[in-house]
Amino acid sequence: MEVFSLNNEVPKFLTELENCKLCEWQCGVNRITGELGVCKIGIPQVASCQLHPAPPQSYTIFMAGCNFKCLNCQNWTIAHYPDANTVIRGYVDPKELAKESLAAINSPMGQFIGADRIFFSGGEPTIHLPYIEKIVEEARKIDPETKVNFDTNGFLTMNSLKRVLKFTTSITFDIKAYNDDVHRALTGASSEPVLRNAEYIAKHARDKLWEYRILVVPGIVDVEEVQAICEFIASIDPTLPVCFLVFRPNFVLDQYMGATWELMDKVVEVARKAGLIKVDWAGRPNIPGYELKNFERLKAKISKYYEHEWALKAAVYALKAGCKTHPRNCGTCNIKLHCLLKKYTPARTT
Repeated sequence: MEVFSLNNEVPKFLTELENCKLCEWQCGVNRITGELGVCKIGIPQVASCQLHPAPPQSYTIFMAGCNFKCLNCQNWTIAHYPDANTVIRGYVDPKELAKESLAAINSPMGQFIGADRIFFSGGEPTIHLPYIEKIVEEARKIDPETKVNFDTNGFLTMNSLKRVLKFTTSITFDIKAYNDDVHRALTGASSEPVLRNAEYIAKHARDKLWEYRILVVPGIVDVEEVQAICEFIASIDPTLPVCFLVFRPNFVLDQYMGATWELMDKVVEVARKAGLIKVDWAGRPNIPGYELKNFERLKAKISKYYEHEWALKAAVYALKAGCKTHPRNCGTCNIKLHCLLKKYTPARTT
């Protein structure tokens, strides 16, 4: 784990990592000296960077580490660094990364794909917030009109969210689930801060919301859960944009079935019945899979901890992968720094 030597001066913009409270876990650890919280990241680490054609077209900086432990993680090799033993770029000077990003956006390939902004993703960029702020500051010294997208799981403190809103041009915001037990089963964290922040953005920074993104997982984030999310969004503003993403078997749900074409069409119908107007879906459907053979036996061990049947379904997969705390709560788990789930290696990725 890379740390700053006590003999070296810590960059001023990183001093708040000495008592890190950027996300709602508010771990309070000194990441500069190597203390670790739920995300298990010390100083900010860049996983990789690339021009990316998916809207909004951008130069995407993937940050390593995440404050969630999602069963369905597509970027698990990045999100679960350092446990995933992934080779990453590491700490990159913000000034150099700012120059690199603008050069890529303005390159022939960047212009060809229509890239017009720096896009921070991960993992979860919130845990690197002061570092990201510094990159944006340096980029805008070069080009004051630099656009920035922030892609988040929504688990920010309110203070962090307000900071993000100050420098972003656009925000892509994941809503994993509405019901708290479903959200915990999937991510290890409560849905309350996520829903609070989703509502705050809708009411106070509507112009910055690119879209809410909802990953549709058959039998888990299915029609019932989608309806709850969509009714929540529609109650704020029915014109808020929503994009449903097709679940593909990944990470702990590596053998699970992918979302079907029929299910994706159905959730769009559900969203529109809930009152939403701007709805679409994206991804590759109909990837086959199967459910656990010993599902009922595992289910019996933790059934008392989850209210909804579809939450319990997800939690069974977490249990099988080694999750010891139920209902899932990574912040209070006594083995959060030795989480077996973070060390999970999927048998297939799609």
